Amino acid sequence: MGLNLRRVRRSLFPLLFLAIATFSILVTLSWAKPAQAVEAKPYEALEFPPLGDIQIPEFERYELSNGLAVYLMEDHDLPLVSGSVTFRTGDYLVSPSQTGLAGVTGEAMRLGGTQSHAPNALNEILEQKAASVETSIGETSGSASFSSLSEDLEEVFGLFTEVVTQPAFDAEQFALIKSRSAGGIARRNDDAGDIVTREFKKLIYGDESPYARTVEYASLENISRDDVVNFYQTTIAPENTILGIVGDFDPDQMKAQIAATLGSWTNTNLASIPQPPEGAQQAAGLYVVDQPQLTQSYIHIGHIGGELSSPYYAPMSVLNEVLNGFGGRLFNEIRSRQGLAYSVYAVWSPRYDHNGIFIGGGQTRSEATVPFVQSMYKELEKVRNEPITETELAFAKDSVLNSFVFNFQSPNQTLSRLIRYEYYGYPSDFVFQYRDGIENATTRQVLEAAKVMLKPEQLVTVVVGNMAQIDPSLDSLGAQIVPLDVTITDPVGI
Repeated sequence: MGLNLRRVRRSLFPLLFLAIATFSILVTLSWAKPAQAVEAKPYEALEFPPLGDIQIPEFERYELSNGLAVYLMEDHDLPLVSGSVTFRTGDYLVSPSQTGLAGVTGEAMRLGGTQSHAPNALNEILEQKAASVETSIGETSGSASFSSLSEDLEEVFGLFTEVVTQPAFDAEQFALIKSRSAGGIARRNDDAGDIVTREFKKLIYGDESPYARTVEYASLENISRDDVVNFYQTTIAPENTILGIVGDFDPDQMKAQIAATLGSWTNTNLASIPQPPEGAQQAAGLYVVDQPQLTQSYIHIGHIGGELSSPYYAPMSVLNEVLNGFGGRLFNEIRSRQGLAYSVYAVWSPRYDHNGIFIGGGQTRSEATVPFVQSMYKELEKVRNEPITETELAFAKDSVLNSFVFNFQSPNQTLSRLIRYEYYGYPSDFVFQYRDGIENATTRQVLEAAKVMLKPEQLVTVVVGNMAQIDPSLDSLGAQIVPLDVTITDPVGI
């Protein structure tokens, strides 16, 4: 029996092979030949349709009697709802001796639980429902956010409003937050990139500015739980808060829940909230941080910048594109042609409510440090004295405009932008004004912007690296070298 079966298999094998081969040939013949399918064209002959107009989804804005501003934007694509509140608070309201108070308060609002839910209970409920509630406070604003399945919205939103209006600031969690902050201080010199960024900002704004100061052991020791409670009570109130919700919800039910949970929220302890400081440059020159263990240098070069409301915002954005990226001047000249850098960049980075910074720099091997710095100086001077080419202008404008759509990838992103503009006092169509500015930018406008906004005499240059291995030495740059001390003071009482 086994012998006959083997004979049958051997007799069928040629037929099977022939069938497979025939099938393969027929399938192959049915394929369109690539050369016949699409005729290749040179890149300059390619044509693309114009980008479609951006459409802002419909939304509703209204205010509660306690002053809370509310934005609602429906999006029923997925059974999800997310939202956030933006508070008019910030680290700028804290004295230098208590640097870190705003950040600790922002963490403790969520991690410290609420008056009705202990920290662990709050965490468990959110985990079971795959939901989240987060809080934070930055330099000039604070925020709290939530995300939830639509079916869990009522319960999750209720927990979210508890975190906003009834934080308990649990003492044990407060101690853990301070402990983690102390650990961050101990590790802050582990990364050379962090060092150069931190020290650069201190030189620009001053080491006591809310835009540059760092948490120290001494300032952390000055923060008590009572300080956290007081900071919350005196800076966070409905009249200084904007709520935004986007997702799959019934608007009438959502309004009713907002009224029930936030309509009676009041704060009689609210202090007067001043405007954030403008921010002014405090130093210029050449500064170094010697790190003998490094084999490369980390470099920042720049000075004070401006605000997004500047008339030069659009042309400076064009200049950013001319300088940066794989086809930018800095990449082509400093990295590709001269081989002086692993990374290189230069960006004018404005802020909504205070002066930002113009910052350039990169990373290079120790022996290439001086040529790298000299080349950066040269390229920055060049864009101040010579207009960019029409080709560069067209490419830069296309790059900015083609990425414009990514400002509106989702209703959530769009709503966040609308809230941000209201918070900082910008017109709701600001981003479209910016787009028009990009479209109308000329080489003459870019040159004028560069002359006004780039200031060689104010440049701060910070080099973090192995000074003994930098050859030629930084002395060859012809500027006085100022060493920076980044020693971490030992903790006391933490």
